[in-house]
Amino acid sequence: MKILDILKKPFVAAALGFVVGLFIGLVVLGWGLWPVQWTNADPSSLRPDLQEDYLRMTIDSFVSNPVTGLAIQRYQALGADGPAVLARIKAGYPDQNAILNFSKAVQVTTPTATTTPGSGQTPAKPGALTGILIIGGALILFAILGFAVFKYLIPLFRHTTSDSPANRARDITSQAEMTDYSAQGDEQPIAQFLTTYVLGDDLFDDSFSIDSPSGEFLGECGIGISETIGVGEPKKVTAFEVWLFDKNDIQTVTKVLMSTRAFNDVATFQRLQAKGEPFMVERGKQVVLETAALQLVATASDMEYGQGALPEDSYFERLTLEIAVWPKVVTPA
Repeated sequence: MKILDILKKPFVAAALGFVVGLFIGLVVLGWGLWPVQWTNADPSSLRPDLQEDYLRMTIDSFVSNPVTGLAIQRYQALGADGPAVLARIKAGYPDQNAILNFSKAVQVTTPTATTTPGSGQTPAKPGALTGILIIGGALILFAILGFAVFKYLIPLFRHTTSDSPANRARDITSQAEMTDYSAQGDEQPIAQFLTTYVLGDDLFDDSFSIDSPSGEFLGECGIGISETIGVGEPKKVTAFEVWLFDKNDIQTVTKVLMSTRAFNDVATFQRLQAKGEPFMVERGKQVVLETAALQLVATASDMEYGQGALPEDSYFERLTLEIAVWPKVVTPA
C-alpha cells in the first residue's frame, strides 16, 4: 500500500485536514498574520488591575457628582466582576464612607473580598475559562493525533516507502552486472547504465546524461512507460519507450519495447508504431538506436511477465534494461 492510498482514506484525510486547518487558522492566521484586536470593549474585558482603576475613578466621580443612575451604569459595565473588584479596592480606598454610599447606590450591600487584598489573584472570567477549555481541548486533540501519527502512519509510511516498487527496482539494479564489452573484444562504451522497472512503479521514467570522457555533454537517453492495459492499480505496463537524444541531431530517436501479447496484437502494434519502431522484448535481445553522432544498444538483461486475470505475456512484472552508448563512427565522404 502506498502512502497516497493511505491518505485517500476518509478518516486519515479528515484528521490530517483538521490538523492542518487548525494550525493554519489558529497559529498562522489567528496568532500570526491577523491576531484579534479589541476595540471599544467594555470594562469587563479589562485586566483586573485596570478594572480596579476604572472602579476607583467611578467612585471618585460619584463623590463629586452623586448621580445614582450614572453610577449604576458604570458599575454594571464591569459585569460579573463588579462585586469582586469592589471588594478588592474597599480596604485600600481612603474614604470608606464613599465606598459605603456607592455600594448602597448600586445596591451592593456588603462587599466582601473573595481574595486577599493585594494578592493579585482574581476569579477567572467566564471568557477566560472558555479560552482555557478550548486551548486545553486543542492540546489534547493534538496529543491524540500526534500519538496516532507516530504509532500508525509513520511506521506504515516507513514500511511502504522502504518496500516500494521503486526501492525494490533499485535493489535489483544494484545487484545486476553490466556487460564487460572489452572482455568480449569490443570497444568499451563511453556511457553505460542499468535501470529496472518493477510492477507498481506507475511513475517509472528513467533518464541518463551522456558525456564524453572529457566531460563534454553529448546527449541524453532513457526509458519510460509507453502503454498500459487493463484497469485498476497498479498499472499493467505492456510497452516501454527507449529514446536517444543527440545534441548534434535535430530529433530524438525512439523505439518501442513491447510485450509478446502487444507485439502480436495488430491494433496495439499499429497504434504504438506511431511512437517508434516496435520490438518484442526478449531476454538478452538487443535493440539499436542511432543518431547523427551516437549509437545506443539497449539489452533486456532480465525480464518477467506478470501473472493474473489479463492475457498471458501481456504485461511486465519486471524488466531490467542495460543501456550502452558509443560515439558513432562517421565514414568520410
